[in-house]
Amino acid sequence: MALHGPGFGVPALLNLTRRHRVLSWHDRMAGIGLALTAPALGAIVAVSPAQADIGSAGGPRVTHNSHSVTVTVPASSGAPGYSVDIATASLTVTTARGGRTVLATAGGATGGLRFHAGGAWQRATKVTGWTWKKGVLRLHAATTQNGVTAEALLTPKADRYSLSWSVKGGSPDQLGLAYDLKSGGHWYGHGETATPQGGPGVDQPWPLETGHVHDNAFGPASYEMVDPFWYTSSATGLLVDTGEVMDVAINDGGDGLGRFTVDSGGTYNATVFVEANPRDVYRDHTGVVGKPAKSDATYEQYTKPLWNSWAQFYTKVDQNKILDWAQKLHDNRIPGHTIQLDDKWESNYGNLTFDPKTFPDARAMSDKIHAMGYDFGIWVTLWINLDSTNYQYAADHGYLLKDKTDGTKPCKVTWWNGTAGIVDLANPDAKAWYVANLKKLMSTYRVDGFKFDTRFFDDSCAPDKGYKRADYQRLGAELADGFDLQGAGIRTHWSGSQKTGFVIRQIDKGTGWNSLAASVTQNLAISTIGYPFVETDMIGGSGGQPAPKKDVLIRWAQSAALMPLMYSSASPAGTNDVKTGKPVSYDQETIDRYRDAVQAHGRLAPYIWEQVKHSVATGDPIMRPLFFDFPKDAPAYTVNDEWMLGPAVLAAPQLTSGTARDVFLPSGKWFDVNHGTVIRGPKTLRGYRTPLDVTPAFVDLKAPGAAAAIRALNRTGTAPAAG
Repeated sequence: MALHGPGFGVPALLNLTRRHRVLSWHDRMAGIGLALTAPALGAIVAVSPAQADIGSAGGPRVTHNSHSVTVTVPASSGAPGYSVDIATASLTVTTARGGRTVLATAGGATGGLRFHAGGAWQRATKVTGWTWKKGVLRLHAATTQNGVTAEALLTPKADRYSLSWSVKGGSPDQLGLAYDLKSGGHWYGHGETATPQGGPGVDQPWPLETGHVHDNAFGPASYEMVDPFWYTSSATGLLVDTGEVMDVAINDGGDGLGRFTVDSGGTYNATVFVEANPRDVYRDHTGVVGKPAKSDATYEQYTKPLWNSWAQFYTKVDQNKILDWAQKLHDNRIPGHTIQLDDKWESNYGNLTFDPKTFPDARAMSDKIHAMGYDFGIWVTLWINLDSTNYQYAADHGYLLKDKTDGTKPCKVTWWNGTAGIVDLANPDAKAWYVANLKKLMSTYRVDGFKFDTRFFDDSCAPDKGYKRADYQRLGAELADGFDLQGAGIRTHWSGSQKTGFVIRQIDKGTGWNSLAASVTQNLAISTIGYPFVETDMIGGSGGQPAPKKDVLIRWAQSAALMPLMYSSASPAGTNDVKTGKPVSYDQETIDRYRDAVQAHGRLAPYIWEQVKHSVATGDPIMRPLFFDFPKDAPAYTVNDEWMLGPAVLAAPQLTSGTARDVFLPSGKWFDVNHGTVIRGPKTLRGYRTPLDVTPAFVDLKAPGAAAAIRALNRTGTAPAAG
């Protein structure tokens, strides 16, 4: 557990002097603009002292000297105020708050406003002219490409500014912004990360700049859960407004840069938030993309785990195995609300019929599962394999997405189960045909709900006329919303998907300690880009690695018990090794400790449900980093193995093979649920003992919900002392 300060220290913004002349807010409102060409940038603008006074007491104002143009936004109710300084010798953008730099674009050969044209990277350079009119600062700049210029528009508001820029002349195919990462302190957001260390499956750096992140297919059709939003410990945020694919690199190769590139030569549109703390930046972002309209999961699904068959059997599954697995869970009194049959129940992918060889009586299987007290669900996909009996029918009726290069043919996509076409959800007839197949499964086999897997669109396909690739996230959400997703949720993402309120499950993890650690930081990343109803990948992992060891399985269950939902597969009563095909047995302690974790989660469910209702009302995340609640505690910005569950519960489970760990407690009075003691923070507990039956957790005694959390988690019977 690395503990460092927020890292805000960077050169301060050039102080404004009395030599600067102010174009006042009064002038702007009167529609008076100022235009300066390159020779005039250092000139003095004649503005009377009275006008300057009016400007400083009102809204944004502009000052300038021979080196820069500065927009200053005064503090106001609920907003701290900020300034944006544009260096004119080589266009860079520096944002400051209270005289301290909080975000700055890259300089040097990288450049802050950069574009790709003619097979090479170019950048905006010297500012050749600017105007300030009707609240918009318009900048013109030369570039490193001969005969090509850049134009940027900066529009300030109380707690943010929009930055739009484009290239004039030339034929760019990519536009981007590049930032000096240190200028913002620590970086968060993004969602699931592609890294050389195996992310997102076994690696999720937290903060982002502590790893090497590079995703050149970052977009709305990605299988990863991603959104074009990043925020910093210095309380700034970057939201890129695009439906195009992006190339995102954060400290790639250790270069110290954040490069946010859109695969388009059109206008680059971004919003930069400037707030007093990161949580306010999160709320600003939520105000743009929307908060959950509801929770897709029910109260019961927050209370007990979903049991999905994937990591238990992978594709080597049949009717007898499913029933034996469910029966042992039932007999060992390990709670669960649903038995969900994953991949390889179909005769062929896309047939949407049970394989009679492995599931000779699927209805009888479903009835037996219901008799044990579980719901029954199955895995489905929109991807119809070429060898499916449904493929030709769907192709002939125009139900599949079309090829990008030949619109007369269905597009063919390769995935982990073969080659397929994708049901075109923008075609109402195609959607109706697919939904009818799902409803037939429900009525015939007593199926209660579905796990929708794979993507709703692929970039090798063409969107229907009038649709963009990002629209297919919405169409997929609308489809799924008609069915019970049984706590498995869907992996729908990109700006605006936050409003759907689905549970979000992570990408498949490995079965080792690194994957358990990644499951924690990945939930923090997903939750704080606007998806509050998170769960880890299946407890114990599901990435096709050898079955999890006993202590990994137990610790993963303990960790998941202190998250909004639990998603289970590998059974503590015995699982299977995908590599050897042989059964794997666990001892009674494994069963007992796993059951203890599930039961603790069940006792905590009333408290969690209150947080769910709060998230629907406000958009706030349930599982969140410590600094959301304790922004003044510097160590909170780099703690990567603890989190807050709502305002009252601090979770610090053992995520490594040891039996002790350090725990950082922020400011406040904390009740230790394992020892019945009260500890005053900030304080780091060194070597906190964590035998296999102990999960470190602490309750903030002054937080809403503290009493309910103590009732659920207190293992001592000792109530915290008053006062």
